[in-house]
Amino acid sequence: MTEEELRATARRALALPDDALLAECEETFFVGGGPGGQHRNKTESAVRLVHRATGVTVTATERRSQLQNREAALSRMRERLRPLAHRPKPRRPTKPTRGSKERRIAEKKRRGEKKAGRRGLE
Repeated sequence: MTEEELRATARRALALPDDALLAECEETFFVGGGPGGQHRNKTESAVRLVHRATGVTVTATERRSQLQNREAALSRMRERLRPLAHRPKPRRPTKPTRGSKERRIAEKKRRGEKKAGRRGLE
């Protein structure tokens, strides 16, 4: 997939509502370790979302509720897709103005005269 196709796919996915975006993702549940007690250690409340079209993967394990983790994963998915959808502005080369060239040359001349003045003192 080219960069432009990936960008268009991410842009299209960002425009979808939550349920449609969730339908485009492969959703898996797993046991999320850490603090939370027996409920968290025994239930598959952690959520992993993989957006099939772009290959972006996000997980959410911080809550004991699968539903809350799913919502957190969806918001993370949108956060990860946003930079993919961004189209950078094209950079156009510019030339220095005549005034800036003259100022730069005048400054070089002043600096050279200052250095030349130091040489004459020895």
